[in-house]
Amino acid sequence: MAGAAWTLSSAADLLPASLSLSLLLASLVAILVLGVAAVLFDHLRKIGCMHSLERTSVSDAFFEDPSSLNKVPCPSIFDPAEKYISLIVPAYNEECRLPEALTETFNYLKQRSTADKSFSYEVLIVDDGSTDCTSKVAFGYVKKHKIDNVRVLLLGRNHGKGEAVRKGMLHSRGELLLMLDADGATKITDLEKLEAQVRALAKKADSSLAPSATSSQRLSDVEIAVFGSRAHLEKEALATRKWYRNFLMKGFHLVVLLTAGPGIRDTQCGFKMFTRSAARKLFTNIRLKRWCFDVEIVYLCKHLRIPMAEVSVSWTEIPGSKVRMTSILHMVFELLLIKVGYGLGIWKIYS
Repeated sequence: MAGAAWTLSSAADLLPASLSLSLLLASLVAILVLGVAAVLFDHLRKIGCMHSLERTSVSDAFFEDPSSLNKVPCPSIFDPAEKYISLIVPAYNEECRLPEALTETFNYLKQRSTADKSFSYEVLIVDDGSTDCTSKVAFGYVKKHKIDNVRVLLLGRNHGKGEAVRKGMLHSRGELLLMLDADGATKITDLEKLEAQVRALAKKADSSLAPSATSSQRLSDVEIAVFGSRAHLEKEALATRKWYRNFLMKGFHLVVLLTAGPGIRDTQCGFKMFTRSAARKLFTNIRLKRWCFDVEIVYLCKHLRIPMAEVSVSWTEIPGSKVRMTSILHMVFELLLIKVGYGLGIWKIYS
């Protein structure tokens, strides 16, 4: 035994110092990679378990009516549509930007409903755990426009924009469901562009049915997703942004392309419309709660064979964005979660 130990020790002494250092570094890298992989897979598993619980749990959420102090039970995406369109507005610390956006939105909705009696709507503001007076501002609009037309869903604590949108979608009543940002960066009138595209795709789907099949489906029964896009403004944005921001955004778009594939140039525009049946499938499957839930929606649309389209919209940059340079790293991590979670079958897609 002593002779064997001496032989190993002598062999180690005879190894070049550079080779010993390389072996040590390789071992440390291997340990680090295995450790990161273990943490990643554990994180994916936890997200999967959480999603399973959310899919099977019965929601006890409700809307508060500030006029009567009554609690209105939240409807479900699985219920039949009661409104023509639902507008879902995720809001986190938006007391300053929300009033202008909501005022413009309600002016448009009221004008359209006056001109067209069949046009019914609801605005669903999802307060994602704000620490300012966002909920107070939102409830002011409930008092003014009545709880049948505007509702506030309080999440209690901050979950992320993706979760706020998901909750709003799952508790909406519209045939069409539109998510739009609380800053009012996109003109509300552009919803008509998305609406027209939804109808065009629905007509195409209806005409492709077999002659023996029943046609003229309800709009809410056809699975369609239409994405507002700022891609046509890219040249102007590249000219005004700093070089390192352009570099980061180009890199992010490349990673998005590798994750979700081609088809949608602008995945991050906060102006997206879904039919009720499409939203039912997408938002009962979605898992990401923060930055890259938009990319996950595109990924799910492709795998669930939900027709997608991209429509150019007007867009103005509004001061107060919550996206920081560090957010890019978080986004890339979430894109990795999508690729690994779905790619390895850790996350199941329910149809």
